[in-house]
Amino acid sequence: MSLRTAEIERNTLETRIKIKLDLDGTGQTRFATGVPFLEHMLEQVARHGLIDMDITAIGDLHIDAHHTVEDVGITLGQAFTAAIGDKVGIVRYGHAYVPLDEALSRVVIDFSGRPGLVYDVKFPRASIGGFDVDLLREFFQGFVNHAGVTLHIDNLKGVNAHHVAETIFKATGRALRMAIALDPRMAGMMPSTKGTL
Repeated sequence: MSLRTAEIERNTLETRIKIKLDLDGTGQTRFATGVPFLEHMLEQVARHGLIDMDITAIGDLHIDAHHTVEDVGITLGQAFTAAIGDKVGIVRYGHAYVPLDEALSRVVIDFSGRPGLVYDVKFPRASIGGFDVDLLREFFQGFVNHAGVTLHIDNLKGVNAHHVAETIFKATGRALRMAIALDPRMAGMMPSTKGTL
């Protein structure tokens, strides 16, 4: 049984979020957020990262999806922080290039303990099936701030907005999978010359 698990609840006047996370899973998911496109993207992270996710969210969708998407990112970041623990023995860094037809994206992550997002993604249109693509940056900013990671996301090519979005989430899953992996050569060691992350 994996010890790298977490259950996090975050309740505000705008949203109520509950996340169960297993970093050593098989990519199993259960989502109930009321935002189908976000769920489709999170499924990419889970499947390609081999991370089990169970996410429920009740948000003020009668206004729009902004608070729900951002708060899921925040809560997922909190869950990663809780599940990863002291980071002893992890690879720490991860990167991936992922294509989907004409689209290509690169994601690089560092479990540095320092939140930082560099997001260079230009979508060819403003919405995908009614989902505002601006919310994806809000999701990643919330995740970064609460997971304490440095995250670089670059879309290198793409003319189909859905393909662009899917490549950045698939690449995020692959980069996470690499970074959170336990490195047998680092067993019992902190992957930092500072001695802490």
